[in-house]
Amino acid sequence: MAIDLTVNTAIRTLRRRTAEFIRDAVVPAELAMLAGPGTPDDALRIRLQQQARTAGVFAPTVPRDLGGLGLDLRGQSVVLEEAGYSLLGPLAMNCAAPDEGNMHLLEMIASQPQRERYLEPLAVGAIRSCFAMTEPPPGAGSDPGQLATTARRSGQGWLIEGRKWFATGADGAAFAIVMARTGGNVGAPEATMFLIPADTPGFRLTRHVPALDSAFVGGHGEIELTDCHLGDDAVLGRAGKGFTYAQVRLAPARLTHCMRWIGLARRAHTIALAYVHGRTAFGNRLGELGMAQQLIADNEIDLAASRALIREAAWLVDTGGSGRHETSIAKTFVAEAVGRIVDRSVQLCGASGISGDLPLSAYLREVRAFRIYDGPSETHRWSIAKRALRHHASTTPTES
Repeated sequence: MAIDLTVNTAIRTLRRRTAEFIRDAVVPAELAMLAGPGTPDDALRIRLQQQARTAGVFAPTVPRDLGGLGLDLRGQSVVLEEAGYSLLGPLAMNCAAPDEGNMHLLEMIASQPQRERYLEPLAVGAIRSCFAMTEPPPGAGSDPGQLATTARRSGQGWLIEGRKWFATGADGAAFAIVMARTGGNVGAPEATMFLIPADTPGFRLTRHVPALDSAFVGGHGEIELTDCHLGDDAVLGRAGKGFTYAQVRLAPARLTHCMRWIGLARRAHTIALAYVHGRTAFGNRLGELGMAQQLIADNEIDLAASRALIREAAWLVDTGGSGRHETSIAKTFVAEAVGRIVDRSVQLCGASGISGDLPLSAYLREVRAFRIYDGPSETHRWSIAKRALRHHASTTPTES
């Protein structure tokens, strides 16, 4: 089957509207935020989301029956890149992590009562959510087999005990999707996802984890679950299927992360191009010097390669493929390429690049974490290599 990466007229129009909205409404809000508090709050989110509705670019990843634009992943790859041109763009358009991934998961798995209680208000931006899987050592991190939070049957429901951290957006979230071990042992667990309202007794946000990245509402939360009782209606999907459902969320979420961050990398590159076009050194414009041109060219190459990997993986998932291998490759490459692009842009801008006069130093802090969350590069490389070896073994005749 031929890969079709054609961008149709409707998506081109939406891309243009999105670019105009980001330029006119969101970039000024981002620059004001970076010059002031440094982090967004719910008041800013609500204001920008209302502006996105007015501009007709709100909720591009949300299905049409929930009030969104209902784009497939190929369409999202175009529009979310434009949204990502500002740190606040995805937040404004209600396609930021973790809500975007949670909405996809709920759309695929949730019961009708759960959709009405959690998904519908999340889709319109009335509430926020968080996803609580990662745990402090020795619990689950890059190895989900170390899942330590437990859920056991208690009366007519469940008793949850454990600790989570780096639950992005936890402060102020209306609910959390919590992964807990419901069978097996640490190392080989059976897991279940639970929908837990933030006001549930025994569910407690204990602190904000200090971190390099901060351009999101609600911080990175550490959560304690102590004597936390839930009914059966809190189970998302079926008990014991948590790791299966995690894959439903992870493959598209890896791609949407890539889409958003490549937009910010393009913004950093654009800032650097403007700087070297106007700055002079050694009798020439900086952009005419060979070493500067190498950095510019390498940025262009990384942007083009990242975009191609994202769109091919999006096409595969849209046409029914699992995409686990392809999204893993895209996530690894793009996470590292984005870091390279922003770092080169800082270098091209010299002292201005590390100052607060340009937003590049903030971008450098924000993109660094992408090489760790949604699977660190090393874990993805391990998985990619294992799949390649299995494929080779299954398709190559055994030699005598």
